[in-house]
Amino acid sequence: MYTETALFDLLLPGDSRSLKQKRSYVRPIIAMLRKFEVSVAEVGMHDLHGRAQLGVAVVAAEPAQARAVIDTCEHQVAGRPEIELLSVRRRLYGEDD
Repeated sequence: MYTETALFDLLLPGDSRSLKQKRSYVRPIIAMLRKFEVSVAEVGMHDLHGRAQLGVAVVAAEPAQARAVIDTCEHQVAGRPEIELLSVRRRLYGEDD
């Protein structure tokens, strides 16, 4: 069994000056990522209106399968025109971890 995690650092548009506006950008991204059967949550930068951190995790039988799912999630987030994906930190956990 393998688990891969990713931490997406997002820059939100300049008009997200309240938590309500921030949620209007973050919630659709979370909903879209859940379609790939991953666990996803906003895990950081809760108090910053123009930034968000999303944590994504997937469990798979093979490491290539876990990587493929996270790759797809990363491409989907990077392709969103309303936000900018600043960085992605990924880690694969295997049977020896």
